[in-house]
Amino acid sequence: MTSHPHGQPSRHTGCGRSAISGIPALALSCFVSVTPAMAQSTATTDEMIAEALTAAPANIRDTATISDLSGNILRDGTSDYTCFPAPDGVAGPMCMDAEWRRWMAAWMGGTPFTAERVAVAYMLAGDAAEGGASNSDPAASQPTADNEWVVEGPHMMVIAPDPAAFAGLPTTIQTDGPYVMWSGTPYAHLMVPVAARPAQRVVPTQ
Repeated sequence: MTSHPHGQPSRHTGCGRSAISGIPALALSCFVSVTPAMAQSTATTDEMIAEALTAAPANIRDTATISDLSGNILRDGTSDYTCFPAPDGVAGPMCMDAEWRRWMAAWMGGTPFTAERVAVAYMLAGDAAEGGASNSDPAASQPTADNEWVVEGPHMMVIAPDPAAFAGLPTTIQTDGPYVMWSGTPYAHLMVPVAARPAQRVVPTQ
């Protein structure tokens, strides 16, 4: 991730892994820890703030911190939530609390993760049309015939200290309502769609 001169952040993403679970994993290593650097107020900054806030429910829009994908603070907040604009070409805007940002850091490092409390992340704008994630493989970066790729619409995501909290819930996307993504891995989380799922990506053929 780079920034243009004079504090205007670039949307180019140059670090991290590919998109997962409707969450932008590309450049996650850049933004899981938000730095105190302040970005110059520009039209581009205003646009990024507006985009990031499309992920947020009404009750946290006024209180969330807004960051670009390089970790530059675009707007200070008073709540535990930080909202980010979408990385180019993957996932969508999101709002995550500190526990979810810790989850992201663990996933990025390929290290085990156990939530210390129930935590909720928001992606109320849904995934980008060219984004999405495999429901079964945390490391997948592209849809295949057998990795159950999904481009999800507006949704929430939930993690819990005990994965058994999700026992009995569907683990495939072919269901109405919530489903568990990456069941059986340290990164298991509950996907909670709140609006219709958009058109899906075409699976490449050999």
